[in-house]
Amino acid sequence: MFRSGCKLIDCARRSVKLNGHHPQRMLSSVYDPPYLDDLVPEVDLCEPFNVQITGPDYALVESYQSVVHRIAKTMGVDVAEGWATPAKKTKVVKYKPRSTVPETEYNLTYYERNIQVVDLPNNLAPILIELVQAAIPQTVAVNIRHHTELDEIERYVPDLELKQLKTELEAAGGPTKKK
Repeated sequence: MFRSGCKLIDCARRSVKLNGHHPQRMLSSVYDPPYLDDLVPEVDLCEPFNVQITGPDYALVESYQSVVHRIAKTMGVDVAEGWATPAKKTKVVKYKPRSTVPETEYNLTYYERNIQVVDLPNNLAPILIELVQAAIPQTVAVNIRHHTELDEIERYVPDLELKQLKTELEAAGGPTKKK
């Protein structure tokens, strides 16, 4: 199913590791003076961002999340967290031509998975984004954006029963304190 994803991972592996050596270590050897290591330019890091994956097929969304995680891991990029958000249900109505009479109705469920990428060097960001983009399966949408407070709020499912019990307790006069 994801044969192209495996090929992309091999391509990423070759771009990051050249002849089995890490690019940073290839620049210096045992025989070079240590002050030459200071001449290597520092690469800035991107701010943490989320790769948001949505689609109507849960199995496809989850397997694509594992492909994206594997691509990042192969490139040596830190994946801080990965999480699922609650499914969102959507009702789609198809109308008869030139009328307001519904022909068919569809109830769709969209699933969402998120991956938070941190400490990504600026020079590897375009490569990671292109590899993620090249491996997108059909019916799956990918959105790459900065991590916000709204992401944290959407991430956790509220416990409505617990909130109701707390409001009832406050309405009854609050908790009793024992000495």
